[in-house]
Amino acid sequence: MSSLLTEQFNFILPNDRIAQHSVEPRDHSRLMILDQETGEIEHKQFYNILDELVVGDVLVFNNTKVFRARMMGVCHEHDVEVFLLRCVSQEVQNSKSVWQALIRPGKKVQIGDVIVINDLEVFVKEKHDDGVALIDFPLDEAGVLLFTDSHGEIPIPPYVDEKPKSIEQYQTVYAKETGSVAAPTAGFHFTNELLDQIKLKGIEIVFVTLHVGIGTFRPMKTDAIDDHVMHSEFVSIPSFSANCINTAKNERRRVVAVGTTTVRSLEGAALMNQDGGYLSERGFEGDINMFIKPGFQFKIIDALITNFHLPKSTLLVLVSAFAGRNHVLHAYEEAIEKGYRFFSFGDAMFIRSKKR
Repeated sequence: MSSLLTEQFNFILPNDRIAQHSVEPRDHSRLMILDQETGEIEHKQFYNILDELVVGDVLVFNNTKVFRARMMGVCHEHDVEVFLLRCVSQEVQNSKSVWQALIRPGKKVQIGDVIVINDLEVFVKEKHDDGVALIDFPLDEAGVLLFTDSHGEIPIPPYVDEKPKSIEQYQTVYAKETGSVAAPTAGFHFTNELLDQIKLKGIEIVFVTLHVGIGTFRPMKTDAIDDHVMHSEFVSIPSFSANCINTAKNERRRVVAVGTTTVRSLEGAALMNQDGGYLSERGFEGDINMFIKPGFQFKIIDALITNFHLPKSTLLVLVSAFAGRNHVLHAYEEAIEKGYRFFSFGDAMFIRSKKR
């Protein structure tokens, strides 16, 4: 079977459809409901998600927390941007760590160079063809994160012109585990009040952690989607969450994923388990490198809450794998016609499926 072309996941979006901030309150964003099987569409407000969830559903969130990953430095008297991606190793006793990072402009910096960031000297250890560099810091991971709190900037996407006044505006209300360079934005629509209502209805809420990195937000630049190379991201699934999900599957209750990062966490961990239809009872911790494309057989999730994604993105491909490319692109056309807000701070889609 020939690979699908990247162009088959393209669409034209007017600039005024790109949301610059979340609506307030967040659960008053719009909600498109898409039937996975029929492609039927309904239009509601996000707080109506309460009516779509039924007693016994398990709602799975990614509780990663964004850090101030973007920093400005100087190398050879040139201003450079250092965009941290993830810590790959550390020596806590020696206060050292090595980080993956993107450096812009990359041509101004070579292997062996020193970048000075607010009097802190970091050493460029490696540069790779994909644009990712390895940088030595004279601080352990926790020290680097503290440093970014004081000297870093909120890593908002390039299509957002309005810089948030606080990092909380680029966090979910349940963010807990620090390590992401982009927010799991499907969760933006949930308020603490809505979460309380969901719990009172008898819906289980569990958490996983996927620290969003370059694998999530890097666009596809290849002609065929199969030629796009994904990067791995760190995932942690507690044993409690895994067992709640496995029990729901055994009892034919729905597992509802909040966001594409949650989907990749659950489906990736299931594939790594010997019994690919379930998660390991011990949970999971490690890297997952997964590009979910049409034809993928979903083992864990039954329904999906997600945002409206960028053209020619791996996220749009994932959603198309779950609901069908034609259904999804038709839904996007209708969303544009009806004035939905797109991307990170935009409106939401609930891809509804029948109960197991």
